[in-house]
Amino acid sequence: MSRQAKVLLALLVAGVGVCVLGATSVQAEENWRLGMQAYSFNRFTFFEAVDKNKALEMKYIEAYPGQKLSAEHGDARFDHNMSAEHRAAAKGKLQEAGVKLVNYGVVGLPNNEGECRKVFDFAKEMGIETIVSEPPENAFDVIEKLADEYRINVAIHNHPKPSYYWDPNTVLRVVKGRSPRIGACADTGHWTRSGVDPLGAVKMLLAEKRIISFHFKDLNEFGVRGAHDVPWGTGVSKPREILAELAARGFKGSFSIEYEHNWLNSMPEIAQCVAFFRRTAAGHSRVVPKDVFPKDLSNAVMAPGSWAFDDEGVLSPTPTGRSDLWTKERYGNFVLELDFKIPEGGNSGVFIRTGDIKKWIHTAIEVQIHATTDGTKHGQCGAIYDCLSPSKDAANKPGEWNRYVITCLDNKIYVNLNGEDIIDMDLNLWTEAGLNPQGTKNKFKTAYKDMPREGHLGFQYHGNPVWFRNLKIKSLD
Repeated sequence: MSRQAKVLLALLVAGVGVCVLGATSVQAEENWRLGMQAYSFNRFTFFEAVDKNKALEMKYIEAYPGQKLSAEHGDARFDHNMSAEHRAAAKGKLQEAGVKLVNYGVVGLPNNEGECRKVFDFAKEMGIETIVSEPPENAFDVIEKLADEYRINVAIHNHPKPSYYWDPNTVLRVVKGRSPRIGACADTGHWTRSGVDPLGAVKMLLAEKRIISFHFKDLNEFGVRGAHDVPWGTGVSKPREILAELAARGFKGSFSIEYEHNWLNSMPEIAQCVAFFRRTAAGHSRVVPKDVFPKDLSNAVMAPGSWAFDDEGVLSPTPTGRSDLWTKERYGNFVLELDFKIPEGGNSGVFIRTGDIKKWIHTAIEVQIHATTDGTKHGQCGAIYDCLSPSKDAANKPGEWNRYVITCLDNKIYVNLNGEDIIDMDLNLWTEAGLNPQGTKNKFKTAYKDMPREGHLGFQYHGNPVWFRNLKIKSLD
């Protein structure tokens, strides 16, 4: 990583919101390819946009015509009219950063084969898979011919009403009977601005298998042209429901983050979008969830007779139990779902990726279960114990059931409590033993960046009653 990319990454530490994932995360890494639309950084150069993309640890980018190439290349602009020298410089920058240029647009494709060929030749040379455009209807015979000849997709983009393609019905009409390489670049934000239900539009286009790519967004208001982007999952554009629909339909394609707000300081908000996407994609993995424990606890490590299931499938310590409960299996990347309940004054925890059961204190990461949500340092319910407090209090009252969804993806840990995202942790930011990134101390002899990336699950007996049920795990390795 370049020094600039490291600096950009460090700037995100305040929100602990950077999403850093390796290639092993989930199958959606290739089926759902997430990257930036460089227009999100149109106040910066293309080279800077690539660096920002890399700082967010994404491998894909969509370029647009007209962005200044770099500070070193004068007034040169990134587009299909670039000189051979500037094309080589752009390809070199992408290769250095490990970022693949997959899409290009929004760019004009007129009813002129010569002009269209310039765009297709450029796309072929740069390795671009999809050209994003809003062509006139009379250009589609030429476009279809070239799309099949070059084996490059053309995705029709929708700007807000009253632009020509704001209505998804128009897109469906113009692509009907055309090559499968002709489809939609579904801009969910612009549909929201136009008063079009983005989930309904997605369903309509999916039914005809006509979505090629996305400009994926979440906006703060519906049907308002001046609405602006917000971190995904916090607005009105139904990103969670759209991703669920895409997963159910087996969609494969690219998603470009086009964040058109807070232009000069959008990285922390974009990082939240990345985290939302990766976490949601992991939850939609096609892996079938399995019970963590069978009813006879035959795969458990514990003191004999210390834990048991009751007739209703609730797991708890027995009256004579004095032992933590561990899985024999080890897990690396996974989605763990469970319900838990504790009484007034209760205290327990869920251990993840425990390297050594006998030395669990310094080889396990604990997601805290606690009856209090007060200011106890990183000890509230939902905290990563002694390291990171939850972003909000989402726990139910003592005696009521709570639900955890704990997702581990390489160096990222996400915790959702009762439907609220409360932990977004990047282990790589914990670089020193006994010290948290903000400078506060913790009790651990191992820096969390060096903690095992796979290990046993554990359920803590802390001398208090605790009840678990519906323990399910999807292993993503």
